[in-house]
Amino acid sequence: MTILRAVLAPLVLIATLLPAQAEKISLGTLSDYLNGLTTVETDFTQVNADGSISTGNLIIKRPGRVRFEYAPPDESLVLASAGSVAIFDGKSNQGPEQYPLDRTPLNLILARNVDLGASGTVVSHTEDGTSTRVKAQDPAHPEYGTIEMVFTDGPVELRQWVITDDAGQETTVILGELVKGGSYGASVFSISAEQNRRN
Repeated sequence: MTILRAVLAPLVLIATLLPAQAEKISLGTLSDYLNGLTTVETDFTQVNADGSISTGNLIIKRPGRVRFEYAPPDESLVLASAGSVAIFDGKSNQGPEQYPLDRTPLNLILARNVDLGASGTVVSHTEDGTSTRVKAQDPAHPEYGTIEMVFTDGPVELRQWVITDDAGQETTVILGELVKGGSYGASVFSISAEQNRRN
């Protein structure tokens, strides 16, 4: 018994000195976290499907509103509000390209009630030692694409997402430090107000 104890003791000591393996954050906890986000502002880095990189400032106001303001030389703007997404091309005088928000995977973050536990919503839920990754889709319309969200724990924080669109193109958005609880007027997200300003 003493020999066994002598052999095991160093192993126990090594185990206690190793960093604790991160545990997978539950879907319920992640749903609560997303539902608890009201307003968020952060800088972002976007890796596009063609490998090009864009940067800018992002504001989210849940439910249903987001503003991606791209830094020069891009100067594009993406707004979501009133159930629509509008893409303003910084180099064009034409009106924005528009489509329904609920046809984009980003709607899964912006929805009034995020429920990652709903049947068919989560495609995969994994943990890699440092973060929890959740790939989700609209269960009624998987053809709209997926969003893979990356979270860290202690406290829970959204760090990035990868959107795969209906054509299979991937766009990665890496978030900076999230500043929560800001106050933003409706005009910040208004598609019509932005059109009027540009005209």
